[in-house]
Amino acid sequence: MGLALLLGLFAVCVAIGTPVAFALGISAIAAFWFEGLPLVVGFQRIISGINVFSLMAIPFFIFAGELMFHGGIAMRLVRFASAAVGAVRGGLGIVNVFSSMLFGGISGSAVADISALGSILVPVMKEKGYDADYAVNVNVTSSIAGIVIPPSHNMIIFAIAAGGASRCAPPPW
Repeated sequence: MGLALLLGLFAVCVAIGTPVAFALGISAIAAFWFEGLPLVVGFQRIISGINVFSLMAIPFFIFAGELMFHGGIAMRLVRFASAAVGAVRGGLGIVNVFSSMLFGGISGSAVADISALGSILVPVMKEKGYDADYAVNVNVTSSIAGIVIPPSHNMIIFAIAAGGASRCAPPPW
């Protein structure tokens, strides 16, 4: 019955327009209360789940990508990729893939990669005669492939799940 309450209340909250994070929290608290579990246990589990120092790297990766875009590094990476592989047939698509690999190796975030390089390369690709759907697809798939190049926040999450990051020493402060 507790599972039905959890899923039902979550569905109702999402249906009435509650943000998903709040819907998850409200339905979890209601299920804890219904099952007779102390709410303190739930809050302790939440805090222990988010109290992982290694996860602090993820927002910093995204911030680094935004800094690179606004600082002009993303445009320099595109110019470098264009000089390296832009002269071949279909070169602008290859430039997109190559610059995504470079950007993914620096920022580690597909979201930062898509927002920075997509705003630069998609309009240029449409101007050069590429179909808009093709330009967006090349940008998205190359950005997703770029995150497998270390450092990547996905690799950080995998290391935490495998237990490798828990052996690291906590920060000295």
